[in-house]
Amino acid sequence: MYRVLKATQLADRVFQMWVFAPHVAHHAKAGQFLIVRVNESGERIPLTISAVDGDAVRIIFMAVGKTTELLSSLRPGDMIRDIAGPLGRPSEIATYGTCVIIGGGVGIASAPIIAKAAKAAGNYVIGIIGARNSGLLILEDEMRACCDELFVATDDGSKGIHGFAADVLKAEMEKRTIDCVWIIGPAIMMKVTSGVTKKSNIKTFVSLNPIMVDGTGMCGSCRVQVAGRTRFACVDGPEFDAHQVDFDLLMQRGRTYQPEEHEALEHYHEHSCSCKGGI
Repeated sequence: MYRVLKATQLADRVFQMWVFAPHVAHHAKAGQFLIVRVNESGERIPLTISAVDGDAVRIIFMAVGKTTELLSSLRPGDMIRDIAGPLGRPSEIATYGTCVIIGGGVGIASAPIIAKAAKAAGNYVIGIIGARNSGLLILEDEMRACCDELFVATDDGSKGIHGFAADVLKAEMEKRTIDCVWIIGPAIMMKVTSGVTKKSNIKTFVSLNPIMVDGTGMCGSCRVQVAGRTRFACVDGPEFDAHQVDFDLLMQRGRTYQPEEHEALEHYHEHSCSCKGGI
């Protein structure tokens, strides 16, 4: 079993957790993920490896379903039943020149580890992080420390630039040459933002982690169309050429299990309430 070392809340429903998992920490690379099973009866969920420190790995997640709510209830010293990883293909880190790392919402969790790897490879790194409002921004200080420049944007203008990450990227492309871009966030945000770089044929990667279910290629739930071919986000990705991804199909498939997820969460809440009432 795997011990929780630190557990904190970063924003509304967004949690950060450091877990003792040496076999993952010693081999993890930027862009990869792990699979968590909280207890023996729990489901397996894939989560991005956000950072590594010695024998520990960091995961950041939003509590939106039964398993993530259960995970968010754990405290330092609690145990997680299983952790498997690192899984997935690492980010294609190389010396490109000027790189932009863009994180939207909880997708910001993946940005620092990529930014650090890109910087270590000799690139000039520009970070852009965005959220609906200032209360949902995470890891700003960490991104500022590992990027040469950092831009902050909020949809409502409560912090930084009033607008979207795509607006910031477009403005920077007009000022300088951008050689490579990573975009991690909601599917619609990745679609719109990668559309900005497509016109200029700038090498752009997107991470399709949110669509993954099993994480090993066995369930087939993470099928995506990339360059007209069926690919699996978990074993062929999770990063892909943004300009080749069928985002409309991606968003459609991302809604596949919403009814079941809602039902499972309701059952979890009902069970939790009945247990508390019986104490």
